[in-house]
Amino acid sequence: MTALCAADLTLPGRLAAVSLTLRPGEVTAIVGPNGAGKSSLLACLAGLLAPATGAVSCGGEPLAALPPRERARRIGYLPQTPEIAWDVTVETLVSLGRLPWQGAARHPARTTPAEDAAAVDRALAAMDLSALRHRPVSHLSGGERARALAARVLAGEPAWLLADEPLANLDLAHAAALVALLRDQAGAGRGVVLVLHDLAMAMNRADRVVVLERGRIVADGPPEQALEAALVSRVWQVQACWWGGPGTRALALGQP
Repeated sequence: MTALCAADLTLPGRLAAVSLTLRPGEVTAIVGPNGAGKSSLLACLAGLLAPATGAVSCGGEPLAALPPRERARRIGYLPQTPEIAWDVTVETLVSLGRLPWQGAARHPARTTPAEDAAAVDRALAAMDLSALRHRPVSHLSGGERARALAARVLAGEPAWLLADEPLANLDLAHAAALVALLRDQAGAGRGVVLVLHDLAMAMNRADRVVVLERGRIVADGPPEQALEAALVSRVWQVQACWWGGPGTRALALGQP
């Protein structure tokens, strides 16, 4: 697995000379108030948004120079809004995640139909969708759609998983299952980058937290350092304190 690097990313009004190196094998949470630039940074890291200045590289190669299929093999992106353009079945939607691996017949990365089917089955099972595989996506709830889109990304088995607010539409059980799955993906050597609003989730489940404020990184490090109470209070402009021990901390707002 290879590092994902951003160098001096600037987008007027959104990002101001943001630089960071993301490491595989870790869950990195990007947090910050509304309008801090979180989604813009994630879209730049995914190669979906071109910065005005600066560049993103993956494994030392400029992301913008990679062929689309190769970029898709390296980076899987889950958007914030669970929108689906075509009314296909869940299984068909998830199988779209295998397209980057179905290139030219002699390409060394090309997979077999059996390998593709197995990857789709694993993704459906991981997102608790096996029983819904033949259901049209128009018949899914908002949370089920979000899980189907997550399964599509997982089916692609990319080196990097980038997700923008992946827990927003999920109930508690499925949110906990997805976080556990993403931690397992990092444990297997993949890089996981999440935009989160849930600071307690970032504190308890991330390996690293990057805090953005007005398009700039104001903290970057282990959760207990990056999210110390004084910084949370200043950046989010609320009185905040942490309760509990490692792995079970809760954020309390107001005077301690």
